[in-house]
Amino acid sequence: MTETKNYSETAQKLMLAFQKDELTSAVIYARFAGRMKDRKNRKILEQISKDEAAHAQVWQQYTGRKLRPDYLKVWWYVFLTYVLGYTFVIKLLELGEYKGIEGLEQLAGEIPEVKKIIAQEEEHEKSLIDMLDEERLNYVGAMVLGLNDALVELTGTIAGLTFVLMNTSLIAMAGIITGIAATLSMTASNYLAERADGNPKALMASVYTGVAYLVTVVFLVLPYLVFPPAMFIPALVCMIGIVVFLVFVFNYYIATVRSEPFWPKFVEMAVISLSVALISFLIGLLAKLGFGIDVG
Repeated sequence: MTETKNYSETAQKLMLAFQKDELTSAVIYARFAGRMKDRKNRKILEQISKDEAAHAQVWQQYTGRKLRPDYLKVWWYVFLTYVLGYTFVIKLLELGEYKGIEGLEQLAGEIPEVKKIIAQEEEHEKSLIDMLDEERLNYVGAMVLGLNDALVELTGTIAGLTFVLMNTSLIAMAGIITGIAATLSMTASNYLAERADGNPKALMASVYTGVAYLVTVVFLVLPYLVFPPAMFIPALVCMIGIVVFLVFVFNYYIATVRSEPFWPKFVEMAVISLSVALISFLIGLLAKLGFGIDVG
């Protein structure tokens, strides 16, 4: 067994970290394989799990310590597959392995097996990219349509009504009515458009669009349901924060599963949504002053 005393403290910490990561990844991929219906994908995941466990054994020879997987991390990644799908979670693991390869290269001069581990990690990346074919990703465009429209339309509508109605209960009611009507309209319109384009899965695409729209409506109206009637300004500020959060989360998801740059799309979508909100807010303020509207 190789003794760790011949290595620097930094190298020892790196080796222990890699050992635990490999053990954890082995368990995660094994769990994924156990739930994978596609036979080919299941075999790939099982092989990757075995390779990760073998890598952990290599590190154990150098650290001289027997570690346990991080089961909290295992649970978290398995949970994420139910919410966000296999593609997103495996891409996250892939990004982690890519960063791990950069760290492994620091030890390549001291530990001969490192080069072999790096080669296998790069092979994992290619295998994972080739195997990914998740049904929900076929409807990413439909989800983008629903989210974008809801953010632009509802953010503008609610912001515009805030200074006209000046009552969170009334604003929430108007937002819910508008949101549900817009959800049904968007779902029906997208279905007809997909049918016209000859899409055999037009119904499913329209459902994804409608669900994305409706979920966005719920999040945007929520602050006005929580805050008291007179606290319409804090509710508006909270809604703007939710808009930025939704834009961030959704664009991070899309950027991860599609391996695309994140920040340009996030900034573009955030600027558009917030600009519409600001313009609508000013229109609502001018309408209240110009028409002398008073709902108090």
